[in-house]
Amino acid sequence: MKQTMDEIRREGLAALRERLGRAGMLRFLQQFETGSGDYARDRRRWAKETSLDEIRRKTARRRPRKSG
Repeated sequence: MKQTMDEIRREGLAALRERLGRAGMLRFLQQFETGSGDYARDRRRWAKETSLDEIRRKTARRRPRKSG
């Protein structure tokens, strides 16, 4: 018996929910969302407006300091 696409989708979601739980299923599905916008254009604008010193400051704040 051939399943419809809707039946396959429902069974797939049920299997994910059963195996991963509702939150895990949602996190898994979020991996496949398509974004919006133009990443290349946004990256060029960001690079033009952001200095190397600013990038260094931002990354330094995120890194844990080494003790020793």
